[in-house]
Amino acid sequence: MKTICGLDCCGACDRKEACGGCLKTNGRPFGGTCVAAEWMKKGGKDEFLRLKNNLIDEINSLGIENLQIADLNLLNGFYVNLEFTLPSGQSVKFLEDKNIYWGNQVEIPESDRCYGLVADDSFLLVCEYGCGGADPQIVMFQRRQAGTEIKKQNLV
Repeated sequence: MKTICGLDCCGACDRKEACGGCLKTNGRPFGGTCVAAEWMKKGGKDEFLRLKNNLIDEINSLGIENLQIADLNLLNGFYVNLEFTLPSGQSVKFLEDKNIYWGNQVEIPESDRCYGLVADDSFLLVCEYGCGGADPQIVMFQRRQAGTEIKKQNLV
């Protein structure tokens, strides 16, 4: 299945029939927003790659021990939208199940836990969790840094 951004996220997705496909939905699978499709539509391939590399650099510069990545994956919100328990006892989810985000998972050395990270244009979330997303804890949640905006470019 072809995608707007050129990545093969549809080929590996077991829910592609439910989403409608990237091209058929103009980059709005499941009725939500795909960050990669939006970047590509607004800025073209060069800007898409620049923004993705800037996000990787942003993550790697957080200074979180053992959190270094070389690439990002497109992840369905329904897959990564973990429920966190706040100090007040309230349970909350921060993501939209219908959106597609950039993300990755990094195993924490000598631990049975992993870092999970999820981002789009407006936020960056890093959490830590056990097997299968058990007992997720927020490490940091912040607005994205200035300078990550998309420069409009004519696509011919």
